[in-house]
Amino acid sequence: MSLGVAEEESGKEIQLPADVDWQMLDKSKFFFLGAALFSGVSAVLYPVVVLKTRQQVAQAHLSCFKTAFSVVRLEGIRGLYRGFGTSLMGTIPARALYMTALEVTKSSVGTATVRLGIPEPTATALASAAAGLSAAVAAQLVWTPVDVVSQRLMVQRVCAAPASCKYLNGIDAFRRILKTDGPKGLYRGFGFSILTYAPSNALWWTSYAITQRFVWSGYGCYFSKNGDDRIEDNIKSTLKPDSKTVMMVQGVSAAMAGGVSALITTPLDTIKTRLQVLDGDENGRRAPTVAQTVRNLVREGGWMACYRGLGPRWASMSMSATTMITTYEFLKRLSTKNQENWA
Repeated sequence: MSLGVAEEESGKEIQLPADVDWQMLDKSKFFFLGAALFSGVSAVLYPVVVLKTRQQVAQAHLSCFKTAFSVVRLEGIRGLYRGFGTSLMGTIPARALYMTALEVTKSSVGTATVRLGIPEPTATALASAAAGLSAAVAAQLVWTPVDVVSQRLMVQRVCAAPASCKYLNGIDAFRRILKTDGPKGLYRGFGFSILTYAPSNALWWTSYAITQRFVWSGYGCYFSKNGDDRIEDNIKSTLKPDSKTVMMVQGVSAAMAGGVSALITTPLDTIKTRLQVLDGDENGRRAPTVAQTVRNLVREGGWMACYRGLGPRWASMSMSATTMITTYEFLKRLSTKNQENWA
């Protein structure tokens, strides 16, 4: 996405750092640093994912705070990190696939749309949507089995003794699921995961591209009206925001896009989570269907039951989007082959 210069109706230009595309990256540094940075982000946000998952599979509605209090009281802080090891091991290859598909698609589609004569803002939005879509599909090839295993561990209650636990750890859960349901058990909900995350990612990246332009537009208008010293008076004045301002705008835009995406896609995520967590033993040894899952949700709490976990998911997606995009942009800057050109 090119945001090198954003022009405003007032005649002002906002001069931003040039975007770093796929060809400019040192790939080995990009993936190595990315694994470390995103592992840290995952560790910080993981408890919110656990609370969201617990709410979605609960048969009775409990608030986020009551769910958190119950988990900590009965299981301690470790309860908020159930399945984290499994999740972390899957995050690294999934993120690698995600970032590769994202950058390659965004660069290819962006270049192709501009060559077709499509205006740059529209081309940016289309490239972002296509990139988010392809990245989500690629990542789910790895992430769905990891999701199935880690979510089973998330909702497993504290055990009096290790022998009484249904799953001892991620490897044991993987083995038992494979034995009970075969390989398709590890990909339970894969189609629904694609249906959830593909449009969600396309929506998020498109919203992010559009929102960022609106935020920069408001930023330029604010400083032009207040006569900021950083605006040089000439035929067409230029505003050069510092790196902190760039990160702030990116973070705000990401949070807004994440909130919109969470609101639209939470019902799909709730159904997906139940499909992945419900055991065959609890359903006559047959995998649950989407129709059965929806009927159970409606019977338990009406149509609003499909929005269980909205609070934690909204918070998780907004915080994740903010930290992800700022970390991601920082990662790309660190991984450029020639760092003298991006400052």
